[in-house]
Amino acid sequence: MVGGNQAGKEGNVIASNVKLDDGVVIHHPDLVNLYGCSIGRGSRIGTFVEIQKNASIAENCKISSHTFICEGVTIEDGVFVGHGVMFTNDLHPRAVNLDGTLQSDVDWSVIPTLVKRYASIGSNATIVAGITIGEGAQIGAGAVVTKDVPAYAIVAGVPAKIIGRAKDAPVEVISSGRGR
Repeated sequence: MVGGNQAGKEGNVIASNVKLDDGVVIHHPDLVNLYGCSIGRGSRIGTFVEIQKNASIAENCKISSHTFICEGVTIEDGVFVGHGVMFTNDLHPRAVNLDGTLQSDVDWSVIPTLVKRYASIGSNATIVAGITIGEGAQIGAGAVVTKDVPAYAIVAGVPAKIIGRAKDAPVEVISSGRGR
């Protein structure tokens, strides 16, 4: 377990520029790749997770094994991320420029993604860059999310479509029709 802004044991793959708040649990610090990110108090990180620079995980989140959270992703409080979830941050990825030279940081821009509090993302979902997943929304396993997801909506499929609303949606959300 690691916490309190520590980078863990010598030789692991938690970079010194990672901000870990108190109570962060990383079950196998030698089996993650974390650099330049911040992880909030009480969050738990599974094995084989990569979290890149400028990604932010808030408090009391669970990030399950084999998940990739790239630069530009912000995850708010209390979010569940299942096993093998993949985030993207570029809508038109390329290895090289038109002249054949390798692309570098100056050749593309990060497209931010936001996951609002209490959302739940099922295993093997893919979250395409530039979307917002609303508060309390639920993403089905294997879904490919290409558009914003309303608060308390349940989405599934490829591409993901709204199939219902979360049972725990507040009454004002249900009566307004949001999340449907």
